[in-house]
Amino acid sequence: MQDLLLSIDSGTIDWSRAQFALTAIYHWLFVPLTLGLAVIMGICETIYYKKRTPFWLHTSKFWQRLFGINFAMGVATGIILEFEFGTNWSNYSWLVGDIFGAPLAIEGIVAFFMESTFVAVMFFGWKKVSAGFHLASTWLTGLGATLSAWWILVANSWMQHPVGCEFNPDTMRNEMTSFWDVALSPVAVDKFLHTVISAWIIGAVFVVAVSCWYLMKKRHTELARQSIKIGSLVGLVASLGAAFTGHVSGQDVAKVQPMKLAAMEALYNGGTSQGLTMVALVTPFSQDEYTKRDEPALRIALPNALSLMATNTLDGYVPGINDLLNGYTRPDGTRELSADEKIARGKLAIAALQAYRQARADNDADEAARQLQVFRDNEPYFGYGYIRDKSELVPSVPINFWAFRTMVGVGCLLILFFGLMTMLAFRIPLLSVVTRRLLSALGLMDETQADVHGPTRMPRWLKIAAIVMVPLAYIASESGWLVAEFGRQPWTIQDMLPTWAAASDLHSGSVMFTFVLFLILFTTMLAVEISIMLKQIKKGPEES
Repeated sequence: MQDLLLSIDSGTIDWSRAQFALTAIYHWLFVPLTLGLAVIMGICETIYYKKRTPFWLHTSKFWQRLFGINFAMGVATGIILEFEFGTNWSNYSWLVGDIFGAPLAIEGIVAFFMESTFVAVMFFGWKKVSAGFHLASTWLTGLGATLSAWWILVANSWMQHPVGCEFNPDTMRNEMTSFWDVALSPVAVDKFLHTVISAWIIGAVFVVAVSCWYLMKKRHTELARQSIKIGSLVGLVASLGAAFTGHVSGQDVAKVQPMKLAAMEALYNGGTSQGLTMVALVTPFSQDEYTKRDEPALRIALPNALSLMATNTLDGYVPGINDLLNGYTRPDGTRELSADEKIARGKLAIAALQAYRQARADNDADEAARQLQVFRDNEPYFGYGYIRDKSELVPSVPINFWAFRTMVGVGCLLILFFGLMTMLAFRIPLLSVVTRRLLSALGLMDETQADVHGPTRMPRWLKIAAIVMVPLAYIASESGWLVAEFGRQPWTIQDMLPTWAAASDLHSGSVMFTFVLFLILFTTMLAVEISIMLKQIKKGPEES
């Protein structure tokens, strides 16, 4: 497989990975707020459509204005991200472009044009189209952004779990055999739900934080009070939804990426009835010797919880890092090959493919058929033939372990936060009384603050906490992507194509230069967006 046997400088690979990670991280700072604010502004305009009061008109326009600023920045970084597949990862694009390009093309042709069209109507059509058409345009703008996320996540999920394709030894490319297997893969569906719902959390946190700032400044209190109601309710529903879809996604990982799950748990030796680690002494900045540890020190775990998460049974079997490297036998008697066996069979597949192509060139049909059969028998392990040492199959345990716990820990905190905000905002009788008395007993709230004004008189510390939750929610969101992408290493495509075989044969200095250039550009864009957003927030809604 000549195209994948290029001798590419390791510095080029490292800088290409760093550049793509930089672009993806910055892009994801804008995307979740876009998806989250789309829901908030849609709800606000729906209320305006029903009540036709100036207050809800101003409220809708205010959140739409903040949405528009963020939307523009997300588009700019997203376009660069897609171009990097061709510039920095040309081997990858050559091998699977027929498959990977399809969802990205649909995203650009259908979803992106859809949101771009209706976003213009949403911003400039207030006095030019009917109220009903404008409301539809607002929701269709959000739907278009969500559909964009769908097709991009379909592409990413295919990299995590390649389905609906077949390798063609004559063209040396993977070709799609079923579009619907790719588009509706359970991994794709679950990843989409979890990602989009978590984006709603970002939007809800942002809205609640801005509203709490207004309450602290005693400005636009009615907008703040109503927006807190909407934001806290959306946030609570989304937080609970993210917990459920996260559980389902965890089961997908256990099925198709068991090494990722083992790294997330720092699980070296697996078995039945495995506990879910709450905290353990995992060194943050060094990869442990994976063959010399039974489990992390000072491990505190919930009994049987990992087995329940991975298999839906309390006594389910979960393999550890050593099991996956050395081979193991499942409780049902199924034997899983060791890493060394997979590497050997992968090398056999590569040799058979080369022999097949040579036989075709020599017009030796019998030999070509024989070598093709050898290749097909070992094709599931083809990617392992490019693995240089089995230790490379272990992703970063510290990054996956701590990023996963950061995501889950902040997620639990968000559920509590939105639950409290919802009870205070809507003044739910029984729950509000219990909550107020509990906070009062802890010295966190004065009973005199619990009056009919709801969120207007909520304790100051809770308003400050709402603002602090914004960066925490972003940290949790980015941590989730760290787990998804670091946990997949060393694979660009799971079990099919290692990262170092996917990169373009570029000079490392060129990639380093563009990395620095993008770092300056994206940081400037982020600073500009924050500056504009803060100015618009200080300005507040247009109430004239």
